[in-house]
Formats: sequence, C-alpha cells, structure tokens
Amino acid sequence: MRFVLFVAALLFAIPAHAQGVQQTKGNFEDKFRQLDEVLPDPSTTRNASGAPGHEYWQQKVDYKITAELDETKRRITARATIRYTNNSPDALPWLWLQLDQNIFKRDSMAELTDAFGGPGRRGPKVTLGSGSEPTKLSFEELRRQQAMADNQYGYDISAVRSLAGADLPHTIVGTLMRVDLPAPLAPGETTEFAIEWAFNIVEEDAVNARSGYEHFPDDPRKGGNDIFLLAQWFPRMVVYSDYEGWHNKEFLGRGEFTLEFGDYEVDLTVPSDHIIAATGTIQNPDAVLTAAQRQRLEAAKDAAAPMFIVTPQEAAAAEAGNPKGTKTWKFAATNVRDFAWASSRKFMWDAQGVKQPGAENETVLAMSFWPKEGGDLWKKYSTAAVVHTLKVYSRFSFDYPYPTAQSVNGPVGGMEYPMITFNGPRTTLNKDGTRTYSLAEKMFLVGVVIHEIGHIYFPMTVNSDERQWTWMDEGLNSFLDSVAGYEWDPNMPWTRSLPRDMVSYMVSNNQQPIMTQSDSVTDLGANAYGKPSAAYHLLRDTIIGRERFDFALKEYARRWKFKRPTPADFFRTMEEASGTDLDWFWRGWFYTTDHVDITLDSIYRLKMDSKNPDIDLPRRRAERAEEPEVVGIGLNEQQGLPIWVLENPGMTDFYDKNDEFTVTPKDRKGYTDFLEGLLPWERAAFDRAVKEDANYYVLNFTNKGGLVMPIILGLTFKDGSTEKLNIPAEIWRRNSREVAKLLVYPKGKELVQVVVDPDWETGDADLENNHYPRRIIPSRIEAFKDEASKSRVSRDLMGEAAGAEPDKKKK
Repeated sequence: MRFVLFVAALLFAIPAHAQGVQQTKGNFEDKFRQLDEVLPDPSTTRNASGAPGHEYWQQKVDYKITAELDETKRRITARATIRYTNNSPDALPWLWLQLDQNIFKRDSMAELTDAFGGPGRRGPKVTLGSGSEPTKLSFEELRRQQAMADNQYGYDISAVRSLAGADLPHTIVGTLMRVDLPAPLAPGETTEFAIEWAFNIVEEDAVNARSGYEHFPDDPRKGGNDIFLLAQWFPRMVVYSDYEGWHNKEFLGRGEFTLEFGDYEVDLTVPSDHIIAATGTIQNPDAVLTAAQRQRLEAAKDAAAPMFIVTPQEAAAAEAGNPKGTKTWKFAATNVRDFAWASSRKFMWDAQGVKQPGAENETVLAMSFWPKEGGDLWKKYSTAAVVHTLKVYSRFSFDYPYPTAQSVNGPVGGMEYPMITFNGPRTTLNKDGTRTYSLAEKMFLVGVVIHEIGHIYFPMTVNSDERQWTWMDEGLNSFLDSVAGYEWDPNMPWTRSLPRDMVSYMVSNNQQPIMTQSDSVTDLGANAYGKPSAAYHLLRDTIIGRERFDFALKEYARRWKFKRPTPADFFRTMEEASGTDLDWFWRGWFYTTDHVDITLDSIYRLKMDSKNPDIDLPRRRAERAEEPEVVGIGLNEQQGLPIWVLENPGMTDFYDKNDEFTVTPKDRKGYTDFLEGLLPWERAAFDRAVKEDANYYVLNFTNKGGLVMPIILGLTFKDGSTEKLNIPAEIWRRNSREVAKLLVYPKGKELVQVVVDPDWETGDADLENNHYPRRIIPSRIEAFKDEASKSRVSRDLMGEAAGAEPDKKKK
C-alpha cells in the first residue's frame, strides 16, 4: 500500500502539460481532448483565461542613436547609448544584444547551414538535377555568391563602454553579443552603456536581404543614385521574458525579430538632398524641409486625399543634381519596439491625415515615399491603401497607436517596422517613355501595403515572438489583409487566404504542423501565412460566427497591446471571449498535418411503418412491383416460350389470386394487440408519426482526411427548394472516422441531392466525394503537339555547322 501511494504521489507531481492520454486497446482517438498536456500551465504572469496575469512584466529599453550614412562607401557609422530597465523579478549578471547584420558574414551559422538546393533565405537559388538533367544555378544566386565574396559584411564593433568610459567585457556569438555587467542588475534597477559600430550596407538585389541599398545607374546624376532601406541596422537588445528568459536564438533568416519596447531619439546624417522616411516624427523640420514642404505637411493633416509634400518636380531636380554637404534629420519615437529608416534623393513624398476621434493620436499621417519608377501606380494606390488598412484593422483591434503610417518603395519586396514599411512593386518603363503596370503589380502593391501596414498592429504593437512562431503575426495578419482586400475590391483575384486556397498544401507530403519552429518550416508562405489565415476565416465565417469571432479577436488585441503574447494566450483568449471550446480545432489545424476530406458515402430514405397491415402490406406489394423484372423472364417472353400453369388448366390455386402481401385476420389482430399494448404517450407519438408520414434520411459520412470539421450540407429538394445545414464538428466526438446523421422532413419534402461543403468553406480536399448522387466530373481536354528532343544527339549538327535552316513545314 505504501508503494502504491508513493507511485500515485509521483504521478500527481507530474505537471499537467507533461501527461498524455493514450488509447492502448481498440482504435478510439479522442480528437476533442483538451490541450492541457500541450499548453503551458497558467501562471501569475499569464492566466488561464489567456489574459496577462496580475504579475505580468516585460523589460524596457531606450535608445539614443547618432548615425551617418556614407553614400559613396555605402556604409553606416553610428553610436548609441542604451538604457535598460530590468522589470523582471530576476537579477541579471549580463545583457544580450542582437547583431543581425552578422548573418551576412561568410562564416555565419546561416551561411554555413544553408543547404544546397533546399529552402532557406529569400530569393531564387538552385534546382537540383537528376539523371541527365543538370543542376541549375540561377543568375541571382551567382550574383549573390559574387557579392558575398567581394564584400566584407557584418558589424564592426569598435567600443562597448559604460557611460563613465570604462570598457565592458563582451563576447560575440554569431548574431548575438553578451555584455557582462560590473554587477548584476537587480530587479527594478536601470543600467546604461554605450556602443559604437559600423557596417557595410548590403546590395539588397544581390544578397536578397530584408534591408540594403538599390542602385540606379541610369539616373541623370553622374554615377547614378541609390535608395537606402535601413533595418536591423543597430545592435538591439535581446528579449528577456517570463516564459523563456533570454531569447538567445541565432538569427538564421526566417525567424524574424523579437524585441522590447522603448523610446528612441535618433539623429541621422545623410547627403543634404536626401529625403528620409523613418520610425517616429521629425523633430527639426525647419532644418531639413523647405518652407513650402512644411506648409504642405501641415495641410496634409486635413486633406481629403493624398497631397504631395515633396513633388515630382522637386524629386526630379534632386535626382539630377549634386549634393553639397550633409543634413542631420532628428527623429523621436515613443513606446516602439524597433526603428527603421529609408533615405534617397529620388523620393517623392505624399501624405493624408486619417482621423481617429478620441484616440491618443487623433490624426495619423498616412504617407508614401517612392521614386519615379513607382509612377502612377504608387501615386494612385499606396497612400490610399495605407488609409484603408488603418480603418479596417482598427475595427478588429484598437485605434492605430502611432502618429504616422508610412509606405516606402525600394528593393525590399515587403517588410514592416514601427510606423514604416518597405514595399517593392513598380511600373514598367516603355520605349515611348510612358510607365504602365500589370494587374499583378497593382494587386501586389495594394496587397503588400495592406499586409505590411497591418504588421504595425501585429506584431509591432501586439508583440508576438516571431523568432519562434511566425504564424502568430503572419497568419493573423494574412487573415486581416485578406479581409481588407475583399473590402477594397472583392473582384480582385486575391489568393492564399481562404481554406479553399490551401487544399494542395494540406494534402501534400511537404506539409508541416503550423506549430513548427520558424526556421524549420519548409514552405513558410503556406505554413505560416496561408494555413493560419484559412483557419481564422473558417472560425469566423463557419464555426464561431462573425460577431463572436470579431469580439474575441478584438479582446485578444486589447489584452496584449504593447505586450508579448504566446500561442497559449491566443488560444485561451479566443476560447474564453467567444464562449467556444476550440481545443479540437487548435489541435487538428495547428498541431497536426491532417486535412479536410469528408465523404458522403450513402443516403437511406426511410418511411415509417404504420403497423396497419391494410396499409403496409399493399405498400410493400407496390415496392416489389417497382423492382426490375428478372432478365430471364423477359427473354423467355421474347422467345415466346410457353408458361406451364397457363398451358395446363386446373393447376391454379389460392396463391394464384393471393400473394405473400395478402392481409389476413391474424395480421389485423396483431395490429390491434400492438396498439393496445402502447402506453398513452407512446400511442400519441406513434399516431402522430404515422399521420405525418415524414421522410427519414440517414446520411453516412467518412472522415478520410483526419481533420474533424463541421459537416456543412447543401440540400436540394424535389420541389426545387434548397437549404443549408451546418452540423457542428462535435458530431465526430465519439467516432472521428465515420458517423451517420438522421434528417427528418415533412411528407412532401423529398431530398434529391446533397452536397457536402457546397460553398467550399472548409477546404475539403476532394469535392467529388461530396456529391450524392455522384456527379459527372467536369474537366477539360487539350490537344498538344509533341516537342522535338532537345538533346544534342538529336539535333542536326551537320546542318547547323553548314548554316542551313530547315524547312519546318515540310518533312
């Protein structure tokens, strides 16, 4: 007994999240089991409802930075004073910083572990050959290799000192640096130190980075011009959190940036004719803008449409001129988690005020910066898309929290930072000097501006951990940008956001669970952007409903504004605020690679037996008469073969006039005895059922994909009417593989067709097994012409050597 009690005590001591539930007999699988063994236990910092706990804390980091851009050398030289406030309950003997530019060092972990031919950094790479097919190395990859070989990238850290001037011991570990403090930083205390650094700016088009410069050699200025997009440009403090301590995971390129909030004062010295867009607001407009530009900027706050701050004519004059000296732009930003900027003499700049009555920032300046290469595409759509984004996203979360929201054109396809985003689409220059753009470029611009500006809400404000869980911001933001996209123009062919868009990924062998760590994901776009977005559409439009989903999402945003949520906080908040148990949904959609494939195998139409032999037996006789005649009897008739009983009189008897369905007194007495044996309530229920003569339908379903999901039915009736029925996913709770459902309709309501998921809401992988009766599968056939072999032995080298040109119309 003592031993048993001891073992029991050990079992109870195991944390709930470490205990699994295992089926050891039979094949039952509980897909509605709670996530208790998966999610971390609630704590005083993160409670069971998904809200911050009463002892929630996070660190604060303030920066004062001075930096200079050397346009000729394409190099940044800078110095920062960092003020670190320890709000944690722990004493910290050292601090960790991120040195993200070190990812471009030739011996960085990212470079050394970049698998040949595998998924990894942004941009095209290689295609591995097989058999006689050669391996293909893209020109972009060749260019990248040459840029990495020709340049020395990464941080040059020249000093790490206390404010008193004493050197602080520091150790660089790849993209991280540990700074040892003279004494542990106690809870509630603050420390300050200075750091000096420089680095060569990468050419973004060559290296495929998240920031860098782009060169325009054909500009009218001698030597051309550059656009500089600067991000991950200064040593930033690593997060120290309640759930992980120091987040000292190497930057490998995929997992983005987890940062602390703080205040920034940044002085940026650039060529005198450059225009800067940056996180924060300009503190010295008199020193960097003309009087006319300052007047326009003020007028833009009340403008009904975007208006130019820097006009096309001013940008063209700067683009063609030669700068004299430098200017220093001063910016300040409060309660932001990062700082990014862009600088170029090529920039036009427009702005429009967005009103938020009662908000902390009642007027937000939506602004865009772009070169002439952006053309009318940018003039027409960039700032308009910023304005639209603020209005849609604020409806789902909170008032936009900052004074500016900026879209900047440059070499980066799309990246986000507090108050500023980098977006890539441009126009095409034609031979006649005009600029035009495709529908794809228009969609790209509107879509990427919505997406990147949306990121200022998630994760620049709701500060999720991008290094571990890309889906927490990219998935939620992809969902909201698709909502905003359909509200912008529902006729635009938006993609990669709805369940129907994710079918090919969800049935593929390359799929990974959404909860996979960011740097381990193979198909980041499908896994971290598309599949979570599809999940939220499914929750909003099908499972929870818009009102409750929107309420829950807004509550999540409100709770975690300027805080750091984890997946458990999101899952718990969505359940708690919507009043819906969703553990089955999170488990299936986020933790497995199951897909949706519900097949409708069969439908039985049932009629209630009246038990009255004078009714039921004639009906059974009529049903028998409707059965096909035995084939042989029909063939006998065709041959004219005689029938014995007809050819021989006297062979008939009782059974030639009465069949097995003939009603007898015994049948009638049995019916009377049955009725007399019923209790009053049973007799009433039975009589009503017989009188109504309803149609009973039993529908048999199989879950072939493994992912439990509501069964959505499109029902068509004989009278031409239709109905849509949503059966909750809980129908699978006792058997997740197969289930039957009874539907009852009045006598005159006869089913003629049933379609599972008729509006393609759930991303069902096989639409053909959704139809009952099965439909003829629609498809197409296309004629093609055989292509001649491209191998050298198949070519007419004799004719080519002689310069002959074959007549392709004749053999």
